Amino acid sequence: MKKDAYNVAVAGATGAVGQVMLKILEERKFPVAQLKPLASHRSVGKKVKFDGKDVEVELLSNDSFEDVDIALFSAGGDRSLEFAPAAAEAGAVVVDNSSAFRMDPDIPLVVPEVNAGDVALYTNKGIIANPNCTTIIMAVPLKPLYDIARIERIIVSTYQSASGAGAQAMVELEDQVRAWVEGKDMEVSKFTYQIAFNLIPHVDVFLENAYTKEEMKMVNETHKIFHDYDMAISATTVRVPVFTAHSEAIWLKFSHTVTVEEARKALDGAPGVKLMDNIEENEYPTPLVASGQDLCLVGRIREDLTTPGGLVLWVSGDQLRKGAATNTVQIAEELIKNYI
Repeated sequence: MKKDAYNVAVAGATGAVGQVMLKILEERKFPVAQLKPLASHRSVGKKVKFDGKDVEVELLSNDSFEDVDIALFSAGGDRSLEFAPAAAEAGAVVVDNSSAFRMDPDIPLVVPEVNAGDVALYTNKGIIANPNCTTIIMAVPLKPLYDIARIERIIVSTYQSASGAGAQAMVELEDQVRAWVEGKDMEVSKFTYQIAFNLIPHVDVFLENAYTKEEMKMVNETHKIFHDYDMAISATTVRVPVFTAHSEAIWLKFSHTVTVEEARKALDGAPGVKLMDNIEENEYPTPLVASGQDLCLVGRIREDLTTPGGLVLWVSGDQLRKGAATNTVQIAEELIKNYI
């Protein structure tokens, strides 16, 4: 029998994404019977606000998941590898926001607007993986276009905000700007170079093929989400001096011609998408506008002058919300709607 409410654990509840998860659970009125915020020893005993109440943070351990129905993980890949299997073994369905399980062939990787049906595969190991933020922000607007004509090739360049590197990265950007204004030396610790007034084409570690791990996440995760391993994808990921929300310039080649008007019609009102494409009024997405929203904003839709039938578009999305916390909660919503 379907429950009216569910016991929900949030692992990493005091972190940046974990705090947004709590906010999203409230905003979307997820039916929480009992909330169990979990974190490391450093945060045990702290209080988090949920539904107008102070809830005490408990220790994340293998014994944390008794009577938990759904466990939302945002505690980092190592912590997920250590504790998510224990949560699943205890009977909870895990939705994990880290990269730990994304490429496991037995674990579904889900963007609900794209492949919600894959949630059913949670029964394999009791775990569902949440994709990388840049992959989600790209996949949502690509889905209605893919439904018109198969996408054969993607070239994407990202413009990723400081908050994608964590709360301390945002502090570093702010401190560097303040130091510049005051004529002081800028301290660099979270990034390889100064981030203020700069661009850094280096997100995550470099791999043997000279791409970064972030770039290959976009390639491999998009293949898995769309169940299309023949799509040619190349990515360049760049950190920019913006506090919140990522943007992406995306070049697309289709199996047959998709006109600009066909693309606009498909995107207008598509799930998870907001069309902002009126250059006569200077209307197009920016990270500032995307911040605080759950929709992926799409604009600057135009023909690719180098590829007949190809399109170019610009996307902005809040990576803490849709790129992480909101997508995680949406997966949980799909679980309780159709599966548990």
